Amino acid sequence: MAEKKHLGTITILVKDRQKASVDLQKILTEAGHMIMARLGVNPQRACIEHCTGLVVLVVEGNARDISALAKKIDRIYGIVAKKIMITK
Repeated sequence: MAEKKHLGTITILVKDRQKASVDLQKILTEAGHMIMARLGVNPQRACIEHCTGLVVLVVEGNARDISALAKKIDRIYGIVAKKIMITK
């Protein structure tokens, strides 16, 4: 029997985009099959160094995979990731 699919969001606070963006992008590319939508917000438009960023992902997958993705992102230094899952 297939595992139950969930819709969810992962909100990602990137404290320094210049330092963390490469590692974050690698993880997001690997998880591309789960990501339905991605929104990037630049809250400090005039920032040149040590800029904060916000990324919101809409994801679909089983609960274990969504949780694992959020934890993997959260382990990157300078990033905080929080997930919310909504059962279909």
